[in-house]
Amino acid sequence: MRNASLWRSLLGVEKTVVEGIEFDEDDQLLVAHVRPRARVRGRCGRCGRRSPGYDRGEGRRRWRALDLGTVQVYLEADAPRVACREHGPTVAAVPWARHGAGHTVVFDEQVAWLATQCSKSAVTELMRIAWRTVGAIITRVWADVEALGDRFAGLRRIGIDEISYKKGHRYLTIVVDHDTGRLVWAAPGRDKATLAAFFEALGPDRCAEITHVSADGADWIAAVVAERCPNAVRCADPFHIVKWATEALDEVRRQAWNEARGAVRQRRAGRAGGHAKALKHARYALWKNPENLTTRQQAKLAWVAKTDPRLHRAYLLKEGLRLVFQLPADEAETALERWIGWARRCRIPAFVELQRRIVKHKASILAAIEHGLSNGRIESVNTKIRLITRVAFGFKSPEALIALAMLNLGGHRPVLPGRN
Repeated sequence: MRNASLWRSLLGVEKTVVEGIEFDEDDQLLVAHVRPRARVRGRCGRCGRRSPGYDRGEGRRRWRALDLGTVQVYLEADAPRVACREHGPTVAAVPWARHGAGHTVVFDEQVAWLATQCSKSAVTELMRIAWRTVGAIITRVWADVEALGDRFAGLRRIGIDEISYKKGHRYLTIVVDHDTGRLVWAAPGRDKATLAAFFEALGPDRCAEITHVSADGADWIAAVVAERCPNAVRCADPFHIVKWATEALDEVRRQAWNEARGAVRQRRAGRAGGHAKALKHARYALWKNPENLTTRQQAKLAWVAKTDPRLHRAYLLKEGLRLVFQLPADEAETALERWIGWARRCRIPAFVELQRRIVKHKASILAAIEHGLSNGRIESVNTKIRLITRVAFGFKSPEALIALAMLNLGGHRPVLPGRN
Protein backbone atom coordinates (compact mmCIF):
# COMPACT_ATOMS: atom_id res chain seq x y z
CA MET A 1 0.00 0.00 0.00
CA ARG A 2 1.22 3.51 -0.83
CA ASN A 3 2.15 5.75 2.13
CA ALA A 4 2.12 2.74 4.46
CA SER A 5 4.72 4.26 6.78
CA LEU A 6 2.65 7.46 7.03
CA TRP A 7 -0.44 5.47 7.97
CA ARG A 8 1.48 3.49 10.58
CA SER A 9 2.55 6.76 12.19
CA LEU A 10 -0.96 8.22 12.04
CA LEU A 11 -2.46 5.05 13.55
CA GLY A 12 0.28 4.76 16.20
CA VAL A 13 1.16 1.14 15.35
CA GLU A 14 4.44 -0.74 14.95
CA LYS A 15 5.37 -4.15 13.48
CA THR A 16 2.17 -3.88 11.49
CA VAL A 17 1.31 -4.08 7.78
CA VAL A 18 -1.41 -1.64 6.67
CA GLU A 19 -3.29 -3.40 3.87
CA GLY A 20 -5.96 -0.84 3.09
CA ILE A 21 -8.05 2.09 4.31
CA GLU A 22 -11.83 2.53 4.15
CA PHE A 23 -13.55 5.82 4.97
CA ASP A 24 -17.29 6.19 5.55
CA GLU A 25 -18.00 9.87 5.02
CA ASP A 26 -21.58 9.67 6.30
CA ASP A 27 -20.62 8.11 9.63
CA GLN A 28 -17.24 9.87 9.79
CA LEU A 29 -15.61 6.50 10.39
CA LEU A 30 -12.23 5.27 9.17
CA VAL A 31 -11.33 1.56 9.17
CA ALA A 32 -7.73 0.48 8.63
CA HIS A 33 -7.27 -3.14 7.50
CA VAL A 34 -4.07 -4.42 9.10
CA ARG A 35 -2.12 -7.57 9.94
CA PRO A 36 0.93 -8.28 12.11
CA ARG A 37 4.27 -8.62 10.36
CA ALA A 38 5.45 -12.18 9.85
CA ARG A 39 8.05 -12.18 12.64
CA VAL A 40 5.49 -11.30 15.32
CA ARG A 41 2.65 -13.54 14.14
CA GLY A 42 1.70 -16.84 15.75
CA ARG A 43 2.42 -15.89 19.36
CA CYS A 44 0.29 -16.54 22.44
CA GLY A 45 -1.63 -13.43 23.46
CA ARG A 46 -1.00 -14.11 27.16
CA CYS A 47 2.66 -15.11 27.37
CA GLY A 48 4.05 -14.12 23.96
CA ARG A 49 5.48 -17.61 23.28
CA ARG A 50 5.55 -18.66 19.61
CA SER A 51 2.89 -21.35 19.15
CA PRO A 52 1.34 -23.37 16.32
CA GLY A 53 -1.98 -22.29 14.88
CA TYR A 54 -5.18 -23.70 16.36
CA ASP A 55 -8.10 -22.25 14.38
CA ARG A 56 -9.38 -19.00 12.88
CA GLY A 57 -11.08 -17.98 16.10
CA GLU A 58 -14.17 -15.79 15.64
CA GLY A 59 -12.94 -14.30 12.37
CA ARG A 60 -12.13 -10.64 11.88
CA ARG A 61 -12.51 -8.12 14.68
CA ARG A 62 -11.98 -4.41 15.32
CA TRP A 63 -9.95 -2.36 17.79
CA ARG A 64 -10.68 1.28 18.58
CA ALA A 65 -7.74 3.57 17.77
CA LEU A 66 -7.12 7.26 18.47
CA ASP A 67 -9.35 9.61 16.51
CA LEU A 68 -7.92 11.46 13.53
CA GLY A 69 -9.36 14.93 14.06
CA THR A 70 -13.12 14.39 14.38
CA VAL A 71 -13.05 11.00 12.64
CA GLN A 72 -13.33 7.82 14.68
CA VAL A 73 -10.72 5.24 13.72
CA TYR A 74 -10.75 1.45 13.99
CA LEU A 75 -8.21 -1.21 13.12
CA GLU A 76 -9.62 -4.40 11.58
CA ALA A 77 -7.74 -7.69 11.36
CA ASP A 78 -8.08 -11.46 11.64
CA ALA A 79 -8.05 -12.82 15.19
CA PRO A 80 -6.92 -16.47 14.94
CA ARG A 81 -6.15 -18.67 17.91
CA VAL A 82 -2.91 -20.47 18.66
CA ALA A 83 -2.27 -23.64 20.68
CA CYS A 84 -0.07 -22.41 23.56
CA ARG A 85 1.68 -25.12 25.59
CA GLU A 86 0.95 -23.25 28.81
CA HIS A 87 -2.41 -21.57 28.19
CA GLY A 88 -4.06 -23.84 25.61
CA PRO A 89 -6.12 -22.34 22.77
CA THR A 90 -5.59 -18.58 23.03
CA VAL A 91 -6.22 -15.63 20.71
CA ALA A 92 -2.94 -14.76 19.01
CA ALA A 93 -1.09 -11.64 20.11
CA VAL A 94 -1.23 -8.50 17.96
CA PRO A 95 1.41 -5.74 18.18
CA TRP A 96 -1.11 -2.89 18.34
CA ALA A 97 -3.23 -3.95 21.33
CA ARG A 98 -3.02 -5.70 24.69
CA HIS A 99 -4.47 -9.19 25.03
CA GLY A 100 -8.24 -9.09 25.50
CA ALA A 101 -8.46 -5.33 24.90
CA GLY A 102 -10.83 -3.65 22.48
CA HIS A 103 -8.58 -0.60 22.09
CA THR A 104 -5.10 -0.04 20.77
CA VAL A 105 -2.12 0.44 23.07
CA VAL A 106 -1.81 4.15 22.23
CA PHE A 107 -5.54 4.63 22.89
CA ASP A 108 -5.12 2.99 26.32
CA GLU A 109 -2.09 5.15 27.12
CA GLN A 110 -3.88 8.37 26.24
CA VAL A 111 -6.93 7.43 28.32
CA ALA A 112 -4.69 6.55 31.29
CA TRP A 113 -2.87 9.87 31.04
CA LEU A 114 -6.12 11.82 30.82
CA ALA A 115 -7.58 9.94 33.80
CA THR A 116 -4.67 11.10 35.99
CA GLN A 117 -4.97 14.71 34.78
CA CYS A 118 -8.61 15.51 33.99
CA SER A 119 -12.12 15.19 35.32
CA LYS A 120 -14.33 12.20 34.62
CA SER A 121 -16.52 14.13 32.17
CA ALA A 122 -13.51 15.49 30.27
CA VAL A 123 -12.09 11.99 29.73
CA THR A 124 -15.36 10.41 28.61
CA GLU A 125 -16.34 13.30 26.34
CA LEU A 126 -12.94 13.64 24.70
CA MET A 127 -12.36 9.91 24.16
CA ARG A 128 -16.04 9.05 23.49
CA ILE A 129 -16.11 6.10 25.86
CA ALA A 130 -18.01 5.15 29.04
CA TRP A 131 -16.43 5.71 32.47
CA ARG A 132 -16.48 1.97 33.19
CA THR A 133 -14.43 1.47 30.05
CA VAL A 134 -11.92 3.96 31.47
CA GLY A 135 -11.70 1.77 34.59
CA ALA A 136 -10.94 -1.33 32.51
CA ILE A 137 -8.29 0.53 30.50
CA ILE A 138 -6.58 1.90 33.63
CA THR A 139 -6.44 -1.61 35.11
CA ARG A 140 -4.73 -2.93 31.96
CA VAL A 141 -2.23 -0.08 31.85
CA TRP A 142 -1.30 -0.44 35.52
CA ALA A 143 -0.80 -4.21 35.07
CA ASP A 144 1.75 -3.48 32.34
CA VAL A 145 3.47 -0.72 34.34
CA GLU A 146 3.68 -2.99 37.39
CA ALA A 147 5.24 -5.79 35.35
CA LEU A 148 7.96 -3.50 33.98
CA GLY A 149 9.36 -2.23 37.30
CA ASP A 150 10.06 -3.31 40.87
CA ARG A 151 7.87 -1.16 43.10
CA PHE A 152 9.32 -2.76 46.27
CA ALA A 153 12.95 -1.90 45.47
CA GLY A 154 14.73 -0.12 48.33
CA LEU A 155 11.79 -0.40 50.71
CA ARG A 156 12.99 0.16 54.29
CA ARG A 157 10.52 2.30 56.25
CA ILE A 158 6.83 1.79 55.59
CA GLY A 159 3.52 3.13 56.87
CA ILE A 160 0.36 1.03 56.94
CA ASP A 161 -3.17 2.40 57.10
CA GLU A 162 -6.73 1.74 56.01
CA ILE A 163 -9.15 3.97 54.16
CA SER A 164 -12.85 3.69 53.39
CA TYR A 165 -13.55 3.81 49.66
CA LYS A 166 -17.26 3.00 49.62
CA LYS A 167 -20.27 3.00 51.91
CA GLY A 168 -21.03 -0.26 53.66
CA HIS A 169 -17.67 -0.74 55.38
CA ARG A 170 -15.65 -1.17 52.18
CA TYR A 171 -11.99 -0.49 52.94
CA LEU A 172 -8.60 -0.47 51.29
CA THR A 173 -5.41 -1.36 53.13
CA ILE A 174 -2.54 0.77 51.84
CA VAL A 175 1.24 0.73 52.28
CA VAL A 176 3.35 3.86 51.73
CA ASP A 177 7.13 4.26 51.51
CA HIS A 178 8.13 6.78 54.22
CA ASP A 179 11.32 7.76 52.41
CA THR A 180 9.77 8.61 49.04
CA GLY A 181 6.09 9.20 49.88
CA ARG A 182 5.08 6.68 47.19
CA LEU A 183 2.03 4.48 47.43
CA VAL A 184 3.63 1.04 46.99
CA TRP A 185 0.71 -1.32 47.56
CA ALA A 186 -3.06 -1.32 48.06
CA ALA A 187 -5.73 -4.01 48.28
CA PRO A 188 -9.42 -4.24 49.25
CA GLY A 189 -10.05 -5.34 52.84
CA ARG A 190 -8.71 -4.53 56.29
CA ASP A 191 -7.78 -7.72 58.09
CA LYS A 192 -4.82 -9.99 58.71
CA ALA A 193 -5.24 -11.88 55.45
CA THR A 194 -5.21 -8.66 53.41
CA LEU A 195 -2.02 -7.33 55.00
CA ALA A 196 -0.38 -10.77 54.90
CA ALA A 197 -0.83 -10.67 51.11
CA PHE A 198 1.44 -7.60 50.99
CA PHE A 199 4.21 -9.35 52.92
CA GLU A 200 3.79 -12.44 50.73
CA ALA A 201 4.34 -10.25 47.66
CA LEU A 202 7.32 -8.63 49.40
CA GLY A 203 8.97 -11.97 50.14
CA PRO A 204 10.92 -13.09 53.25
CA ASP A 205 14.24 -11.54 52.19
CA ARG A 206 12.76 -8.09 51.72
CA CYS A 207 10.64 -8.42 54.84
CA ALA A 208 13.92 -8.81 56.72
CA GLU A 209 15.12 -5.51 55.20
CA ILE A 210 12.19 -3.49 56.63
CA THR A 211 13.57 -1.40 59.50
CA HIS A 212 10.55 0.69 60.61
CA VAL A 213 6.79 0.24 60.39
CA SER A 214 4.30 2.94 61.43
CA ALA A 215 0.60 2.28 61.83
CA ASP A 216 -2.36 3.09 64.02
CA GLY A 217 -3.06 0.90 67.02
CA ALA A 218 -5.06 -1.76 65.17
CA ASP A 219 -4.32 -5.19 66.66
CA TRP A 220 -4.53 -6.96 63.28
CA ILE A 221 -1.77 -4.75 61.84
CA ALA A 222 0.45 -5.23 64.91
CA ALA A 223 -0.01 -9.02 64.80
CA VAL A 224 0.93 -9.36 61.12
CA VAL A 225 3.93 -7.00 61.42
CA ALA A 226 5.20 -8.86 64.50
CA GLU A 227 4.99 -12.14 62.59
CA ARG A 228 6.43 -11.01 59.23
CA CYS A 229 8.92 -8.31 60.33
CA PRO A 230 9.87 -9.25 63.90
CA ASN A 231 13.04 -7.12 63.85
CA ALA A 232 11.39 -3.93 62.55
CA VAL A 233 10.83 -1.02 64.91
CA ARG A 234 7.07 -0.63 65.29
CA CYS A 235 5.92 2.98 65.69
CA ALA A 236 2.44 4.04 66.77
CA ASP A 237 1.24 6.95 64.68
CA PRO A 238 0.95 10.08 66.91
CA PHE A 239 -1.98 11.37 64.86
CA HIS A 240 -4.07 8.31 65.70
CA ILE A 241 -3.05 8.32 69.37
CA VAL A 242 -4.14 11.94 69.78
CA LYS A 243 -7.29 11.07 67.83
CA TRP A 244 -8.09 8.48 70.51
CA ALA A 245 -7.84 11.24 73.13
CA THR A 246 -10.04 13.53 71.05
CA GLU A 247 -12.66 10.79 70.75
CA ALA A 248 -12.54 10.21 74.53
CA LEU A 249 -12.98 13.96 75.07
CA ASP A 250 -15.96 14.06 72.72
CA GLU A 251 -17.51 11.14 74.59
CA VAL A 252 -17.30 13.20 77.80
CA ARG A 253 -18.76 16.24 76.00
CA ARG A 254 -21.69 14.21 74.65
CA GLN A 255 -22.34 12.81 78.11
CA ALA A 256 -22.41 16.34 79.59
CA TRP A 257 -24.71 17.46 76.78
CA ASN A 258 -27.11 14.56 77.38
CA GLU A 259 -27.19 15.33 81.10
CA ALA A 260 -28.03 18.97 80.31
CA ARG A 261 -30.79 17.88 77.91
CA GLY A 262 -32.16 15.58 80.61
CA ALA A 263 -32.37 18.56 82.95
CA VAL A 264 -34.38 20.43 80.31
CA ARG A 265 -36.83 17.54 79.93
CA GLN A 266 -37.32 17.42 83.69
CA ARG A 267 -37.85 21.22 83.69
CA ARG A 268 -35.47 21.65 86.58
CA ALA A 269 -33.75 24.80 85.38
CA GLY A 270 -34.64 27.46 82.90
CA ARG A 271 -31.04 27.91 81.92
CA ALA A 272 -30.43 24.18 81.32
CA GLY A 273 -31.54 24.50 77.70
CA GLY A 274 -29.00 27.21 77.06
CA HIS A 275 -26.32 25.13 78.77
CA ALA A 276 -27.05 22.14 76.53
CA LYS A 277 -26.96 24.30 73.40
CA ALA A 278 -23.66 25.86 74.44
CA LEU A 279 -22.13 22.42 75.02
CA LYS A 280 -23.26 21.28 71.60
CA HIS A 281 -21.39 24.17 69.98
CA ALA A 282 -18.28 23.75 72.14
CA ARG A 283 -17.05 20.78 70.15
CA TYR A 284 -14.62 22.62 67.86
CA ALA A 285 -13.21 24.71 70.70
CA LEU A 286 -12.43 21.48 72.57
CA TRP A 287 -11.02 19.70 69.54
CA LYS A 288 -8.66 22.38 68.22
CA ASN A 289 -5.15 23.05 69.45
CA PRO A 290 -4.99 26.11 71.77
CA GLU A 291 -2.75 28.04 69.37
CA ASN A 292 -5.37 27.69 66.61
CA LEU A 293 -8.41 28.88 68.58
CA THR A 294 -10.35 31.93 67.46
CA THR A 295 -11.30 34.62 69.99
CA ARG A 296 -14.83 33.22 70.19
CA GLN A 297 -13.54 29.67 70.72
CA GLN A 298 -11.18 30.88 73.48
CA ALA A 299 -14.19 32.43 75.21
CA LYS A 300 -16.11 29.16 74.77
CA LEU A 301 -13.24 27.22 76.35
CA ALA A 302 -13.14 29.64 79.30
CA TRP A 303 -16.90 29.12 79.73
CA VAL A 304 -16.39 25.33 79.79
CA ALA A 305 -13.68 25.69 82.47
CA LYS A 306 -16.05 27.76 84.61
CA THR A 307 -19.26 25.74 84.19
CA ASP A 308 -18.12 22.12 83.71
CA PRO A 309 -14.88 21.23 85.56
CA ARG A 310 -15.13 17.57 84.57
CA LEU A 311 -15.29 18.37 80.84
CA HIS A 312 -12.47 20.88 81.21
CA ARG A 313 -10.35 18.25 82.98
CA ALA A 314 -10.96 15.91 80.01
CA TYR A 315 -9.81 18.69 77.68
CA LEU A 316 -6.60 19.14 79.70
CA LEU A 317 -5.97 15.38 79.52
CA LYS A 318 -6.31 15.47 75.75
CA GLU A 319 -3.93 18.40 75.49
CA GLY A 320 -1.49 16.75 77.91
CA LEU A 321 -1.23 13.66 75.70
CA ARG A 322 -0.78 15.78 72.57
CA LEU A 323 2.08 17.70 74.16
CA VAL A 324 3.93 14.46 74.97
CA PHE A 325 4.63 14.03 71.24
CA GLN A 326 6.26 17.46 71.07
CA LEU A 327 8.89 16.63 73.69
CA PRO A 328 12.41 15.31 73.04
CA ALA A 329 12.73 11.55 73.29
CA ASP A 330 14.65 11.70 76.59
CA GLU A 331 11.80 13.66 78.24
CA ALA A 332 8.84 11.98 76.54
CA GLU A 333 8.97 8.70 78.52
CA THR A 334 8.75 10.47 81.89
CA ALA A 335 5.99 12.77 80.63
CA LEU A 336 4.03 9.81 79.27
CA GLU A 337 4.31 7.98 82.60
CA ARG A 338 2.99 11.06 84.39
CA TRP A 339 0.11 11.33 81.94
CA ILE A 340 -0.79 7.65 82.42
CA GLY A 341 -0.88 8.14 86.20
CA TRP A 342 -3.01 11.27 85.83
CA ALA A 343 -5.48 9.54 83.49
CA ARG A 344 -5.65 6.48 85.75
CA ARG A 345 -6.75 8.66 88.71
CA CYS A 346 -8.97 11.12 86.80
CA ARG A 347 -12.27 9.28 87.50
CA ILE A 348 -13.40 9.87 83.91
CA PRO A 349 -14.21 6.41 82.48
CA ALA A 350 -13.36 7.32 78.87
CA PHE A 351 -9.85 8.42 79.85
CA VAL A 352 -9.32 5.58 82.31
CA GLU A 353 -10.01 3.23 79.40
CA LEU A 354 -7.76 5.31 77.13
CA GLN A 355 -4.78 5.03 79.49
CA ARG A 356 -5.11 1.24 79.30
CA ARG A 357 -4.73 1.48 75.51
CA ILE A 358 -1.79 3.84 75.91
CA VAL A 359 -0.07 1.40 78.30
CA LYS A 360 -0.63 -1.40 75.77
CA HIS A 361 1.01 0.63 72.98
CA LYS A 362 3.55 2.46 75.13
CA ALA A 363 6.63 0.93 73.47
CA SER A 364 5.49 1.81 69.94
CA ILE A 365 4.46 5.32 71.05
CA LEU A 366 7.92 6.00 72.49
CA ALA A 367 9.53 4.48 69.36
CA ALA A 368 7.55 6.93 67.19
CA ILE A 369 8.83 9.85 69.27
CA GLU A 370 12.42 8.57 69.25
CA HIS A 371 12.56 7.98 65.50
CA GLY A 372 10.37 10.94 64.53
CA LEU A 373 8.11 8.69 62.50
CA SER A 374 4.41 9.31 62.00
CA ASN A 375 1.75 8.51 59.46
CA GLY A 376 1.77 12.10 58.20
CA ARG A 377 2.78 11.01 54.70
CA ILE A 378 0.27 8.20 54.80
CA GLU A 379 -2.52 10.61 55.78
CA SER A 380 -1.48 12.84 52.87
CA VAL A 381 -1.76 9.85 50.53
CA ASN A 382 -5.13 8.99 52.11
CA THR A 383 -6.41 12.49 51.37
CA LYS A 384 -5.40 12.13 47.73
CA ILE A 385 -6.99 8.68 47.53
CA ARG A 386 -10.26 10.14 48.85
CA LEU A 387 -10.21 12.66 46.00
CA ILE A 388 -9.42 9.86 43.53
CA THR A 389 -12.29 7.83 45.02
CA ARG A 390 -14.71 10.61 44.11
CA VAL A 391 -13.37 10.66 40.57
CA ALA A 392 -13.48 6.85 40.38
CA PHE A 393 -17.15 6.63 41.40
CA GLY A 394 -18.77 4.35 38.84
CA PHE A 395 -15.84 1.99 38.38
CA LYS A 396 -17.01 -1.60 38.41
CA SER A 397 -14.37 -2.92 40.81
CA PRO A 398 -11.97 -1.69 43.51
CA GLU A 399 -9.10 -2.94 41.31
CA ALA A 400 -9.77 -0.05 38.89
CA LEU A 401 -9.70 2.43 41.79
CA ILE A 402 -6.43 0.91 43.03
CA ALA A 403 -4.94 1.08 39.51
CA LEU A 404 -5.86 4.78 39.23
CA ALA A 405 -4.39 5.46 42.69
CA MET A 406 -1.18 3.61 41.82
CA LEU A 407 -0.79 5.51 38.53
CA ASN A 408 -1.31 8.80 40.38
CA LEU A 409 0.63 8.15 43.58
CA GLY A 410 2.93 5.21 42.87
CA GLY A 411 5.63 7.16 41.04
CA HIS A 412 4.67 5.69 37.65
CA ARG A 413 2.50 8.35 36.02
CA PRO A 414 1.59 7.47 32.43
CA VAL A 415 2.84 9.62 29.55
CA LEU A 416 1.06 10.65 26.40
CA PRO A 417 1.75 8.51 23.30
CA GLY A 418 4.74 9.77 21.34
CA ARG A 419 6.02 11.95 24.23
CA ASN A 420 8.63 9.52 25.59
